[in-house]
Amino acid sequence: MKIFGTDGVRGKAGVDITAMVALRLGIAAGIYFQKNSIGNRILVGKDTRKSGYMVENALVSGLTSVGMNVIQIGPMPTPAIAFLTEDMRCDAGIMISASHNPYYDNGIKFFDNHGFKLDENKESEIEHIYHNLDSLSCYKTDKQIGSSKRIDDVIGRYIVHIKNSFPKNLTLQGIRIVLDCANGAAYKVGPSIFRELGADIIVLNDSPNGYNINDNCGAMYPNLLATEVKRLRADVGFGLDGDADRLVVVDNEGNIVHGDKLIGALALYQKQNHDLKNNGIVTTLMSNIALEEFLKNHKIILKRCNVGDKFVMQEMLEHGFVFGGEQSGHIIFSQFAKTGDGLVSALQVLALMVISKKTSKDILNPFELFPQKQSNINVHTKIPLENIQGLTGLLKELDSHHIRHLIRYSGTENKLRILLEGKDYTLLESYDAKLKELFDKNLQK
Repeated sequence: MKIFGTDGVRGKAGVDITAMVALRLGIAAGIYFQKNSIGNRILVGKDTRKSGYMVENALVSGLTSVGMNVIQIGPMPTPAIAFLTEDMRCDAGIMISASHNPYYDNGIKFFDNHGFKLDENKESEIEHIYHNLDSLSCYKTDKQIGSSKRIDDVIGRYIVHIKNSFPKNLTLQGIRIVLDCANGAAYKVGPSIFRELGADIIVLNDSPNGYNINDNCGAMYPNLLATEVKRLRADVGFGLDGDADRLVVVDNEGNIVHGDKLIGALALYQKQNHDLKNNGIVTTLMSNIALEEFLKNHKIILKRCNVGDKFVMQEMLEHGFVFGGEQSGHIIFSQFAKTGDGLVSALQVLALMVISKKTSKDILNPFELFPQKQSNINVHTKIPLENIQGLTGLLKELDSHHIRHLIRYSGTENKLRILLEGKDYTLLESYDAKLKELFDKNLQK
């Protein structure tokens, strides 16, 4: 049975992600990472969900039972775990988070000793160990049992690292920023970084209570942020998600900036700065065709990959690129991070604003998008799409109307995602309704 999805292991805490699941995953991961271990050390962080205590304690028990020594650093962004794993010379890093999901979900993400998310082959190895634990003799005794200690002062390392991604000859003096921390993992580090760089910052949703993470706030619900940016006459607004690996930007007029426009503006900025290695970027299959045309007009190569920032990173490495992202707000500047980092992305937006001496609205609206229609359908079971009668015919109709389509199951939730893109929005709505009717009939049984 497959337990890894698009981004680690994820599900409802207490149902899919139980203490026993976390314990067994800790054991399996400990066995896997010991194979090439240097110091038998694993870094563990988490976001602000209450269930994080349950998952963390069980995970640490599993890791120490097979001889791994654990460093626990508490609530920190996912990209901080990636950075600190390599910086502190650990054998692996583990982040306990369900990212943008509601508080009642949780998840476990794994990083190798270089701070990269594990590829599918490595996840499959951990999965194989997980399912065969009962036949293994793996538990340590006596002095070989691992230890665990909590360190609270690593926040400074990450803050310095993120600040170093902002050009040293620039300052944020005179720039007013509204930052929505989503009551998540960046509620301490985010405001500190912007204040230390001189910004006038207004912070929203920085009081986590274990249940309010992503609750009508942050990157998933940016309307409050947009209202506050306009009301406070701020220069820009930034919305993070629960683990701060994604970013949503609001311009100075209160407009929520589309992720593909953000990627396009930042790609051009990188090229103009001569930082766009091999003159190319990576986006996913979800990205608007208008972004592709914009990049082509500026002689920037675009490569597409499957949804998921780890796939973006893998494609970047394959082509020697240093920039890529998803329209959802996961943006990777590999000079500074091995995964999507909302704070790094925000600082690059600010650097562009300062250097160009233009408003955020002016710089973050570089082209017009083709109409897209996106829908999510809750499903009970993930029946292979090729087995759904009538779907092939509908897809042929879409092709005949030159409508680009991407239909896939979510890797992190029990949902089917539909993306339609073309020039006629009315036609997109019509086919979206037809697809929903077809899937409701076949997937809601």
